[in-house]
Amino acid sequence: MTGIERAVEQSIRIMQSKLSEPLSIDDMARFAMYSKFHFSREFHRITGISPRRFLSALRIQEAKRLLLTTGMTVTDISCSVGYSSVGTFSSRFANSVGLPPSMYRQVGGYTKQINVAQKISAGERVRGFVTAPTVAELGLIFLGIFPTRVPEGQPISCTVLRTPGPFEMENVPPGVWYLLGHSVPASTHEALTDGLPIHVGSLGPLEIRPRVAHPDVEFPLRGVRVLDPPVLMALQKVRSAAFENNLVRPAG
Repeated sequence: MTGIERAVEQSIRIMQSKLSEPLSIDDMARFAMYSKFHFSREFHRITGISPRRFLSALRIQEAKRLLLTTGMTVTDISCSVGYSSVGTFSSRFANSVGLPPSMYRQVGGYTKQINVAQKISAGERVRGFVTAPTVAELGLIFLGIFPTRVPEGQPISCTVLRTPGPFEMENVPPGVWYLLGHSVPASTHEALTDGLPIHVGSLGPLEIRPRVAHPDVEFPLRGVRVLDPPVLMALQKVRSAAFENNLVRPAG
C-alpha cells in the first residue's frame, strides 16, 4: 500500500469515528495531512468516489446497522449519523437502500425483490466470467450495473449467481456504467457484516455504445477493504429466492 493509500484509509477510519460531526473536505484533508485539492483528487482515484460521497455512504451504512440492532428512533439515528433534518435523512436513506428507514427496520433489513431501473426495449449485453479466490467463503453472488461506484438505489441491470462462473446481463442502455459485485457467506445477515469475510468486485467505467458488442469481461471478486464504498441497497433473502421465484425484475 502506498503512502497516499494509507492516508486515504486513515481518513476513512476517522470518518467512521466521527459520523455525527459536520466534517468538511478541509477536515478530511487535514486528517490525511494533504492539501484539500490533492487529497480530493487522490481519494477519488483510489476509491472511485469523492470524499463527501464516501462519507455520505458511511452514514447510511451506519444508519442501517442502528435500525437493525438498536431501539433508537429514526430521528435519533438521523442525528447520530450527522443529519440535522430527519426528512433529508429519510429521503436519502430510501433513495440509497430502496426502503424508508422505518420499513427497513420492520422487514429486518430484507427486501422481497430487487427493482431494477426501467429497462429500455433493446440494449446491449454485458457478459463475462466471475472469478474468486479458491479459499473464499462465498454465498450467492449479486452482480449489478450502476451509474456510480456506490451500489445503491436501483441497478440498471442485475443478476444473481450461485457460484463464480459465466454471467450475462441484457438490455444495458448506452452510457458509462460500473459493474459491481458483492457476496457474503451464506449464514450471515446482509446488513450486519462487520468483521465478516465479505467479497466484492468493481469494474469500470464501462462504456456501452449502441449496436456495438461489448467485449467479454473478467470480473474478479476479492476480500473487502476499508477503501471500498459500502453496499447500501437492501439485498438479503432475495438471493436465496431469486432462482425459484424470479424476484429480480424491472421497476414499475
